[in-house]
Amino acid sequence: QVQLVESGGGLVQAGGSLRLSCAASGRTFSTYVMGWFRQAPGKEREFVVGITRSGSNTYYADSVKGRFTISRDNAKNTVYLQMNSLKLEDTAVYYCAAAKYYSGSIYSSNYDYWGQGTQVTVSS
Repeated sequence: QVQLVESGGGLVQAGGSLRLSCAASGRTFSTYVMGWFRQAPGKEREFVVGITRSGSNTYYADSVKGRFTISRDNAKNTVYLQMNSLKLEDTAVYYCAAAKYYSGSIYSSNYDYWGQGTQVTVSS
């Protein structure tokens, strides 16, 4: 089992940047595919970006391609989300998630563990 704790959210102006971190407990972090999802008020949770176990492959939602970058440091049990050129529509609670079996999945049902979420608010 793995526990995930996100940090780094906050309030930022449109066009600005934030870096989210997700720290995982346990010694099996490198065996999990990691992803970031987000949920805006009144909307369903949506996939943002994922990264494979080694970090060699990443996959992005079209809405964030070219602006967001995911990375991971398996030695530190941490996955990062660098968010640049933030837009008002990026405002949401961002969740870190870990999948034991599915690689490349954009479906939240394929992720086994979730963090508590961190709020990102983009203002005009």
